[in-house]
Amino acid sequence: MIPLQAAARETFWTIGPVGKAAFYWLAAVAIAVFCYGVYARFAAYARGRADPRDRLSALPSRTLAATKTVLANENQFDGDLYTGVMHTFVLWGFLVLLVATTILGVDIDVYRPLAGESFWVGEFYLVYQFGVDAFGLLFVVGVAMAIARRYRDRDGRLWGKHTSTEDDAFVWIVLLLGVGGFALEAIGIVGQPARAGETVSFVGMALATLFESVGLTAAGAEALYAVAWWGHSLLAFAFVAWIPYAKPFHMISSFANVVARDEMAGVRLPNVPADLDHTNAESLADFTWKELLDGDACTKCGRCSSACPADTVGRNLDPRDVILDLKAYRESVTDDPVAGSRGGGSVATDGGVASADGGAGGSASDGGTVPIVAEEGGVIAAESMESCMSCLACMDACPVDIEHLTSFTRMNRQLVDEGAVDPNVQDVFQDVTQTGNAFGEPQSTRGDWTDDLDDVDVPDARETEVEYLWYVGDYPSFDDRNKNVARAIARLFDAADVSFGILFDDEKTDGNDVRRIGEEFLYLELAGHHVETFSDCEFESIVCTDPHSYNTIKNEYPEVEFGEFADDPMMPFDREEPWNSEGEVDVFHWTQVVEGLVADGRLGLSGDELDYAVTYHDPCHLGRYNDEYEAPRELIRATGAELYEMPRSRADSFCCGGGGGGLWTEHDEAVKPSEERLREAVEDTAAGDAIETFVVACPMCTTMFEDGRKTGDFEEEIEIVDVAELLIEAVEAGS
Repeated sequence: MIPLQAAARETFWTIGPVGKAAFYWLAAVAIAVFCYGVYARFAAYARGRADPRDRLSALPSRTLAATKTVLANENQFDGDLYTGVMHTFVLWGFLVLLVATTILGVDIDVYRPLAGESFWVGEFYLVYQFGVDAFGLLFVVGVAMAIARRYRDRDGRLWGKHTSTEDDAFVWIVLLLGVGGFALEAIGIVGQPARAGETVSFVGMALATLFESVGLTAAGAEALYAVAWWGHSLLAFAFVAWIPYAKPFHMISSFANVVARDEMAGVRLPNVPADLDHTNAESLADFTWKELLDGDACTKCGRCSSACPADTVGRNLDPRDVILDLKAYRESVTDDPVAGSRGGGSVATDGGVASADGGAGGSASDGGTVPIVAEEGGVIAAESMESCMSCLACMDACPVDIEHLTSFTRMNRQLVDEGAVDPNVQDVFQDVTQTGNAFGEPQSTRGDWTDDLDDVDVPDARETEVEYLWYVGDYPSFDDRNKNVARAIARLFDAADVSFGILFDDEKTDGNDVRRIGEEFLYLELAGHHVETFSDCEFESIVCTDPHSYNTIKNEYPEVEFGEFADDPMMPFDREEPWNSEGEVDVFHWTQVVEGLVADGRLGLSGDELDYAVTYHDPCHLGRYNDEYEAPRELIRATGAELYEMPRSRADSFCCGGGGGGLWTEHDEAVKPSEERLREAVEDTAAGDAIETFVVACPMCTTMFEDGRKTGDFEEEIEIVDVAELLIEAVEAGS
């Protein structure tokens, strides 16, 4: 071993004064180009519309939380161990190499001129070299893993319409930087006898031994070093300068996106301004700065596409392509020097290629002539938005917190503004407007489902004080199949001696799915009607049958600024204050309430009443939207039924297809989402075809799966049962 204090090396070995000056000049140019590119990117975001959410409040804590998320790579590990390990190696390797380079720069350019000596010697040097080699090796291995996955399966999720040579260049350049750094180190070790015992540089030493075995001498290494040094330096400078102009910018934009994330995005949608002259997605100028940032944060990883049930069953929707199509269009028409450097004369759309330089039907406000969303010729095809189920699977899967549903809903609102919606959906809007429900039935019949409850009294919450105001919902009130679910819940409440009541004909459609299709003002009318009705009743909590109702009453009604619409003659409510803005009224899904009743022994279950083999489907609006996974499962276990999980469960649950208006539309698809989910239940669960019962906790899911059971030919294989029906069967069996 060489003496510790002698352990060091000459950074600019064989590089003369002119070379050093050129190096610093090129470094300054690269950094200047980098800084300008980053500035131009963020200046472009600043030109976006103000975001309705305060995304930069508590910035230090936001930044700290984002740093923890990014450094832990927790989003990358979610459901994909290989990617998690790969990204961890690349990220931490890159960060350590960046820090090491910074330390060396401080030593050479700051400490040495001031102190007259170097701190890059002795033990520090040895630890430094070991750390650089160790993390540099992890970096190279991680990049190699990325390349292996990328080219092993060219039909995988990493490949799509927006895959380009830029993606290839990125992975190969970073690999060359990692390998080149080790090669340069090895050449230096061969050429500098003083470093012959530098065993801490274990990767460099191994390569040096390899180079010597093929004939590289000390003299040859000295002659080769300057060439290798300049090749590595120029590639590094080019990469630094390139970062803001291409895919590597995700290292910055993705972190910024995580900092600016809204934890409730999609669960609660941004309110439409009261200004009736506003536009939704007529041009790029309608999108917020966060939505513009979403486009640049996308790494094209395809996780959203893989998770999307619409894409899985072959509908015309790929969440990644929608985000990247919007970005490509922005780059093709903007005068921003950064985006413009990558833009072209045309932009690929869902429906083909739309010229950004000519044509009709566009908006001059963003420099283009292509409508953002349209049946034909738009940046995004209307069919893509109609295919979305609002299930949040894409957002849950995204490792960089892109908020797809915010942009999707904006485009749905634009389609509604233009009257370009599915005729079936238009009929639903008409029915809800005229009758207050999606079935077009007289509101006076809304409570008729209670007529068959001879043994249970269902009080009118408008006339008597109750503990739970039960919002029943459209499907349990009017759909024959789901009326059985409502009756089962009523019997459960009665058996547990719960004080409850319903609104009868004062209950209307909750508005959750109406809103996600884009009919914001109809949603506002419904919300206003309900909060006024709630205010006229005396109760402690609200309980909902439908997870969709549960979500919108709990998370979205409190967001409505009713005062902004108080003077609007089109709004059938007279209210100026927000409702439940402080959360003084608890809102529950019925399974959460009944779980407590079972735990208290109020239903008299012993846990062995039933012996079915069942599987459970997590409704999107109960699970992903509101993080409630356990209450329904606890109720299933309380009956004695044996629960088997499907591979896609909890946060990874596969949507039934009914959300986002899917219940009211028909799509050209070989397999319906409900059919695919039932196939998974009978083929992919641990119990296989022993599964007797498919348990749900959402009226819309019941409807979709009953339909899929028929169309998918599963009628002989499995039965669709709501948790309430399973539970009341157990209660009656026990008594």
